[in-house]
Amino acid sequence: MAVPKYKTSKARTRRRKSINSKLAAPNLIECSTCGNKVLPHRVCPKCGFYKDEQIIELEHIS
Repeated sequence: MAVPKYKTSKARTRRRKSINSKLAAPNLIECSTCGNKVLPHRVCPKCGFYKDEQIIELEHIS
């Protein structure tokens, strides 16, 4: 059975563990109607469109 010859340092251990804890940036796409950045497969909160179809009627406050 393989046994480590030396103790693994704290820095080496923490560096190895930190690789898996990185956060990924969300994948954003442009809304085809208004150009707003939106998560994929979601209704645009700005205009209410999804796949060039009006899904939600939004009240515009002027």
